[in-house]
Amino acid sequence: MKIIPVILSGGVGSRLWPLSREHFPKQCLPLTDKEYSLLQQTMLRTLSLEVADPIVVCNEDHRFLIAQQLQSIGVKKSSIVLEPKGRNTAPAIALAALEALRSQSDDALMLVLPADHVIRDLAAFETTIKQAVELAKQDALVTFGVQPTRPETGYGYIRSGDNFSVVEFVEKPNLEKAQAYLDSGEYLWNSGMFLFRAKAFLDELATHRDDIFQAVNLAYKQRTEDLDFVRIDAELFSQCPEESIDFAVMEPTKKAKVVPYAGDWSDIGAWDALYDYADKDADNNVLLGDVMSEGSNNCLIRSESRLVAAVGVSDLVIVETADAVLVMDKNNAQDVKKIVKRIKAEGREEHINHTTVHRPWGTYQTVDLGGRHQVKRIMVKPGEKLSVQMHHHRAEHWVVVSGTAKVQNGDREILLTENESTYIPVGVVHALENPGKIPLELVEVQSGSYLGEDDIVRFSDRYGR
Repeated sequence: MKIIPVILSGGVGSRLWPLSREHFPKQCLPLTDKEYSLLQQTMLRTLSLEVADPIVVCNEDHRFLIAQQLQSIGVKKSSIVLEPKGRNTAPAIALAALEALRSQSDDALMLVLPADHVIRDLAAFETTIKQAVELAKQDALVTFGVQPTRPETGYGYIRSGDNFSVVEFVEKPNLEKAQAYLDSGEYLWNSGMFLFRAKAFLDELATHRDDIFQAVNLAYKQRTEDLDFVRIDAELFSQCPEESIDFAVMEPTKKAKVVPYAGDWSDIGAWDALYDYADKDADNNVLLGDVMSEGSNNCLIRSESRLVAAVGVSDLVIVETADAVLVMDKNNAQDVKKIVKRIKAEGREEHINHTTVHRPWGTYQTVDLGGRHQVKRIMVKPGEKLSVQMHHHRAEHWVVVSGTAKVQNGDREILLTENESTYIPVGVVHALENPGKIPLELVEVQSGSYLGEDDIVRFSDRYGR
């Protein structure tokens, strides 16, 4: 019996700003590994099991990024279900269950994993999954409880009984209760990971929250598909109640089981969690990137684009990106979202994109921006093409730095190579393609009265935008 990995990738990770942004969220970042993102690590840890093609539930803004990350680790076939609007985990998992039933048999098992967890003890993880499989085959809805190592107040808990039974779910406790839970040995951290048959979950959802089941089922029936993406009807899905799987199903059901997991585990929810999880130097610092530290201790310092130097400071989080720097007392890590909220309220954009923006065809980076001009560095991957488009308010001048560009400029089609250029006047239909075998790099100079990304009229686009 094959297991279907179901990866929940709907969040934006605002507490990990300025690294995590709305259009490049934390699960797509290599936070704990130099090579692989949290999403990729989540997928890779399932490969030692006998797994079917994965299902990923995410929002539309992340669809190409997630598809590319899966393809880059060898996952060539997947179902990427696009949530029109976040409705918490119960509706998201219901969508995945309906998709699993469409592509697999009724007895297919779903292994539901959040995309932002870190697990390094793969042997313990695999052993725990195998225990859960035997229970799920008997129609149990299995959740995984992490063996606690400290009196943690940031997690919910599960009180376990004999034969993997669930005695109760409890909300995040205060420190005194958390210590009592730890001392009793009866409580496990609620990990948010699950294993069950798709039909068993949907039956229990229909029993305990039929309003959610009916709303999701109706929206799913009106789905459309393009490329690897399954698009859910937005209007119908927006009518679905918002609820977690714990409240909707796991607490009221009589079929819940909990399997303890004793290996290492962390949900990297904020900078202090990343500090706790990471390897530290002799001064108890976590130094990432181009960082120099003198007389500093107990700090997390991360540089993305330039040298960061810290002298004589303690218990700080310092995170530098090309357009923002965060300096924070490590004990206030949960309050980063307050800054993100202010950025949104003031109409700024540092919470949306990095200066390097990822697109399905490649990337672009804003180098300079003025009142009537903008300079971008553009990279187009081999074989990829931007949409056929025009602009009402800006002209563009393209200069090829390396590679070969196939350009549609009005009625002309031309090839440009290194140090060659073309000018595209306002209102002229144009397109850019890389027909070569190496990345195409060019500089784009825009000029005009309005330079926003919404001044794009698309006539055709291979990515369905």
